[in-house]
Amino acid sequence: MSVDLGMPTKGVRLAAPRGYCAGVDRAVITVEKALDLYGAPVYVRKQIVHNKHVVSDLESRGAVFVEELDEVPEGATVVFSAHGVSPTVHTEAAARNLKTIDATCPLVTKVHHEAKRFANDDYDILLIGHAGHEEVEGTSGEAPEHIQLVQGPRDVASIVVRDPSKVAWLSQTTLSVDETLETVDAIRQRFPELLDPPSDDICYATQNRQLAVKEIAHDADLVIVVGSANSSNSVRLAEVALEAGAKTAHRVDDAAEIDESWLVGVDKVSVTSGASVPEALVEGVLSYLAEKGYPDAEAVHSAEESLIFALPPELRRDLRAAAKG
Repeated sequence: MSVDLGMPTKGVRLAAPRGYCAGVDRAVITVEKALDLYGAPVYVRKQIVHNKHVVSDLESRGAVFVEELDEVPEGATVVFSAHGVSPTVHTEAAARNLKTIDATCPLVTKVHHEAKRFANDDYDILLIGHAGHEEVEGTSGEAPEHIQLVQGPRDVASIVVRDPSKVAWLSQTTLSVDETLETVDAIRQRFPELLDPPSDDICYATQNRQLAVKEIAHDADLVIVVGSANSSNSVRLAEVALEAGAKTAHRVDDAAEIDESWLVGVDKVSVTSGASVPEALVEGVLSYLAEKGYPDAEAVHSAEESLIFALPPELRRDLRAAAKG
């Protein structure tokens, strides 16, 4: 009589959804079409999205990435990244006669509108986010005299407002949902009349990817998150995986960054990717795992995404004119 000893078998689970969101897809296509339409060079303020492979690929096609507009020749074409810019950047661009294409994600634009509305109503605005992140800088620039940054619950005790009954909160769109709600709860304990934004600021793609990684992480020996170190949502995914029960989790830019020692004694591997990651990089990780004896990945679907954003209006206008010409 044979006895099933229940020996562990290797397996790979792949989160779905993962990778490109609608805002990232729109931003990358915007630079590609701008290069096709206007020719190189097309300047881009900051990284168009936070992924070094995407940036490198666009550079090879003729995109020139700059930190600030004073690096852009007067009269040249410049694309603003998906993370958004403050009004002062638009003013500077106009003063230098730059042709601008605004690839800000529409969900970030929504937060900018909320900031302006709260400021017009004379609220103190608590912006939950990370210091130095482009999105935080852009949103803060909409109403700098009204907005103060809150990086987490530890900052709440030092918040100073003019009127505790007129306080509202907003957040960077790429944060951990759980982390943000923890901060909001701490703020509300100090300011019970805290006003919420009209809808959640954490973007749908960030939420979906965090829910998806929870699905595949709870009993995983190892979770591999594909994404760059400066990608806030990719870094969060690794943290969420650990909080969900994964034994270990590592973020990598690509398969070349995987340390073979991570696989020692590992049977269950789960894989996902941040919202600015091309699928080819995920496929590279799966190929690496296959070479190490792990079978084809099983996709675990937790949400469907069908949202598509139209290209920036100024680019659509020029594309239509070129088609007629």
